[in-house]
Amino acid sequence: MTKMVFNFATVQGKNFQWFLRRNCAVTPSQLGWFYLSLCLMSVAIGSVFWFQGAMLVLLLAALELLAVGAGFLLYARHATDGERIYLQGANLVVELENAGKLERAEFRRESVRVEPKLVDRSLIELSGQGRSINVGRFVRPELRPVLAREIRMALRGA
Repeated sequence: MTKMVFNFATVQGKNFQWFLRRNCAVTPSQLGWFYLSLCLMSVAIGSVFWFQGAMLVLLLAALELLAVGAGFLLYARHATDGERIYLQGANLVVELENAGKLERAEFRRESVRVEPKLVDRSLIELSGQGRSINVGRFVRPELRPVLAREIRMALRGA
C-alpha cells in the first residue's frame, strides 16, 4: 500500500482540509497600530509648522493621512480573504471569504467534478448538482494542477 502525499491538504483520518489564504506580511491589527503611529508623528510635525505660521503643512499632512488611510483600509479589508475546502464523509464543502463576505457551497462527494476552468493555469472549477464554484485564487498558477489532483484523490478516497 502506497501512502499518498498531500502538499496543500491537512489530513486527519478520512477528513481532508485545505486552507488557502492570501500571503500577507502584515495583519490588519498591526497595520492599524502602524497607521496610528504614522498619524501621531504627522500631526506632531504638522503642529510644529502650524505654530511657526506655516498652517498649510498640517492641512496637507491631514490630506495625505486620509489617502494613506484609504489605501490601508483597502488592504486590511482583503487581508483575511481565503478559501477553505473540506471533505468530511460524503460532503465536500467550499467556503470562500472575500472582503468579509462568505460564500459557501456544498457538494455530494460522488457528484463533484474537478477541472480547470478554461486553460491549464486558470482557476479550478468544482461543479456538481447544478452548481459550480471556482477555487485556487491563492495558489500560484503553476501549482493549481497539483491542488486539483489532491482534491480528486481525496474525493476518490485515497
